Amino acid sequence: MIRKILKWTLIVVLIIIAGVTLTTIFRQHLKYDAPYPNIKASTDTAIIARGKHLVVGPAHCIDCHSPLPNKDSLLNHGQEVLPVGGFAFDLPFGKFYTRNLTPDKETGIGNMTDGEIARVLRYGVKKNGEAVLPFMPFQDLSDEDLTAIISYLRSVKPVKNKVPDHNYNLVGNLIKAFMIKPVGPSTKPPIAVRADTTVAYGKHMVMAVANCNECHTKRDGIGNFVGAPLAGGTVFEEKGHPTLISPNLTPDPTGRITNWSQESFIKRFRLGKLIPYSHMPWEAFGRMTDTELIAIYKYLKTVKPAKTEIPKKDS
Repeated sequence: MIRKILKWTLIVVLIIIAGVTLTTIFRQHLKYDAPYPNIKASTDTAIIARGKHLVVGPAHCIDCHSPLPNKDSLLNHGQEVLPVGGFAFDLPFGKFYTRNLTPDKETGIGNMTDGEIARVLRYGVKKNGEAVLPFMPFQDLSDEDLTAIISYLRSVKPVKNKVPDHNYNLVGNLIKAFMIKPVGPSTKPPIAVRADTTVAYGKHMVMAVANCNECHTKRDGIGNFVGAPLAGGTVFEEKGHPTLISPNLTPDPTGRITNWSQESFIKRFRLGKLIPYSHMPWEAFGRMTDTELIAIYKYLKTVKPAKTEIPKKDS
């Protein structure tokens, strides 16, 4: 009797495993429908310059889309660093490589339309309809900023650099099959946001461009926000390096920057990375203008205060 029960239990388990395996394989290339934003690249030099500022500055695209270890030094000395891709992320669910964003037609974005590129950034849907990994939270960029970024990417030198395909492990394949879905804008994206020192522009910088919220709001094990907005608490663990935790940016008495003056806030960004292995893109953020930093500072002062118990470390 016991043998019969074990036999049927094993059969049921094998059927479940086979079902999950087949479903996982079937769902590896799910297609999603999303609109193509009406974005057209411009050849206007001012718009291209704005795009470059966003890519190498507050939107920090170059941090991940260039594999050069000395990219910040090159940029700080006025040299061009191109987003050729190939930077590798070795994560618990696989190894992933950033894409080549130069206009090379074989290995970059040269064969994509402006609308297709804009759709990737705003809706997380690739040219073939599959979902991109949710590593680029730019869904709420204004049309103006989206146009500027695409215009800059169109203007750079095409570089032939074939980037390896992502390599998902077993857990990664399950995550891709059942959890990764496109994420669109939280509200209707604005056509433009005036670049000034107002709280409104600061909010746009924090939530849509620099994406401070992505790291400075605590998440659960599968990436969902569970903490108060901008109250810190995100843990960054990397083998061989100290554990770092994002600080609380709200104006609560326990917040890291609560008692900072505007001048101190700007100065901190100009100093760059002070703690080794920090995940904060200090060099890219250091390229922000005073106007952008003042707006960010003003907005952070308006955020609802919240407490998050974290060690006294600055990441």
